[in-house]
Amino acid sequence: MNILVTNDDGIFAEGIYKLAKVLSKKHKVFVVAPDRQRSATGHAITMHHPLRTQKMKFFDTDIEAWSVDGTPSDCIKLAIEAILNEKPDLIISGINDGPNLGTDVLYSGTVSAAMEGAIHGIQSMAISMAYTKNIDYNIGAEFASKMVEKFKENSIPENTLLNINIPDCKKNDIGGVKITTLGVRRYKNSFIKRIDPRGQVYYWLGGDIIDEAQNESSDIKCIKDKYISVTPIHYDLTKYDLIETIEKWNIRI
Repeated sequence: MNILVTNDDGIFAEGIYKLAKVLSKKHKVFVVAPDRQRSATGHAITMHHPLRTQKMKFFDTDIEAWSVDGTPSDCIKLAIEAILNEKPDLIISGINDGPNLGTDVLYSGTVSAAMEGAIHGIQSMAISMAYTKNIDYNIGAEFASKMVEKFKENSIPENTLLNINIPDCKKNDIGGVKITTLGVRRYKNSFIKRIDPRGQVYYWLGGDIIDEAQNESSDIKCIKDKYISVTPIHYDLTKYDLIETIEKWNIRI
């Protein structure tokens, strides 16, 4: 298969290197990724200044790679529409440093890059390590390789992607794989107020995750129980079961 790989941690991140190197053993791999850290950029695209690309030597591999001074979504759009000579069969975004679970997928550059692939009608998936430290990217890379084989045998709807998270544990402690739904993640004390040397107020966005009860089928519960989470998500955000109710409001101009 021809596989396009990207991420939001930047082209020099360990996760994208481990992923692309493993996949290149059996497949033709191309890397188009941000030139620096672009986490939590969501589905932002660059419109008000030109995008610059550079052909890169990708670590110790012969994989063709380009860096882009834009967002993860920019990378996918550029790769498909301008850089690559052929349309990829599969797009993989990752391997992300940290989880992309529940409602956090709305902020995730990793997931948004895969979503951009789905918008272009290409089979796509995002993969993240739900680790806090000492990440073993080899586990994620090996699982991604197995998922590629599944994509060769099966397909998902064009408007859909698979969001995969690997639990924070050793490979032998992983309980298995569960197909999940998106949970809900909320935070408290999200902004930390500080004073700079000039006496000006500034804020750091951070905060602690609120430990909320989760549905048994949620990706958050799955990861907590040390299972690999595979969540099918799509970009049609329409709340279909509410349409009839809103129609009854009899809205007029």
